[in-house]
Amino acid sequence: MTISPDNLKALILDLDDTLVVEEASAEAALLQTCELVRTRHGIEPRDLHATIRQTCRRLWHQSPARTYSVDIGVSSWEALWARFEGDNENLRILRDWAPCYRRDSWREALSLHGVNDDEFALELAETFPNHRRRLHIVYDDVRPALDRLGQRFHLGLLTNGAPDLQREKIAGAGIGGYFDEIVVSGDLGFGKPDPRIYRVILSRLDAASDEAIMVGNSLQSDIQGAQQAGLKAVWVNRAGAPREDGIIPDCEVANLGGLTRLLDC
Repeated sequence: MTISPDNLKALILDLDDTLVVEEASAEAALLQTCELVRTRHGIEPRDLHATIRQTCRRLWHQSPARTYSVDIGVSSWEALWARFEGDNENLRILRDWAPCYRRDSWREALSLHGVNDDEFALELAETFPNHRRRLHIVYDDVRPALDRLGQRFHLGLLTNGAPDLQREKIAGAGIGGYFDEIVVSGDLGFGKPDPRIYRVILSRLDAASDEAIMVGNSLQSDIQGAQQAGLKAVWVNRAGAPREDGIIPDCEVANLGGLTRLLDC
């Protein structure tokens, strides 16, 4: 199936791993943090990296605001550096709980490698956010594509996550000015693939569902979610991953350069 640009009014784009490098940046920051453990205790960074990913994921499932966290789409590694700022009661709960979560994630990971040191665990919990905040990396194709697409369409940014964290990524990447509207799931209490969040951004862009397309890297959140809300959806498949779960995007591109060609921009 193809997408015709003739009746399009707006493009809605995902943030993480569509415009900015998210998971690889988190991995790089974790490995940098784990280098400190190699220096102190001789543990290979990749071994500890695998362990911290397991412990933080397990403890994240025990969050006192678990339902909210799932609904807005915050990952366990994002919770290792999010500040959870905001007036929402769930954000307040997470803000109070997060310091213990971060310390305990590192403490349990260290203990599985025979290191029992609460002060060192706290040091690692404070070190990782510093490394991660230095890594706001935009894919090379993004700015040229947004320059061209923005001349023809209204652009919206639709992202799941904690409000402060996603806005910090946007500001750090320097891409906020490209967008007419930015919607973050944490501000609403629900996120992709919930059809309601698509209706919110369509309303803000003053576009009907058949006048906009969703562009993103997640088959479930960006593609299936958008299609269920009545939009067509373009899958940005940067890694050349196989299609799964029976989800069929309306179009597939390898990067945003492919999107500009698809839309004759």
